Amino acid sequence: MISVTRLDGREFTLNADLIEIIESNPDTFVRLLNGNSFVVRESRTEVVGRIVAFRRRIFQCGMRPAVENQPLSEATK
Repeated sequence: MISVTRLDGREFTLNADLIEIIESNPDTFVRLLNGNSFVVRESRTEVVGRIVAFRRRIFQCGMRPAVENQPLSEATK
């Protein structure tokens, strides 16, 4: 999920996995797979950067070693 801002200044959260296309001409339009679209204040580059940062956070969570979830005595064996 990423946070973006409507043109009127209201912030909302968008499911990054549902984004189909991001256009800038000059306003930034975000279209989702279900056909909904939004005009946001952020540039296309900013939106893409937020998506990349979101996916990195998700990937890093999945890459934590299983050792972290084990008691210390078992992790050091």
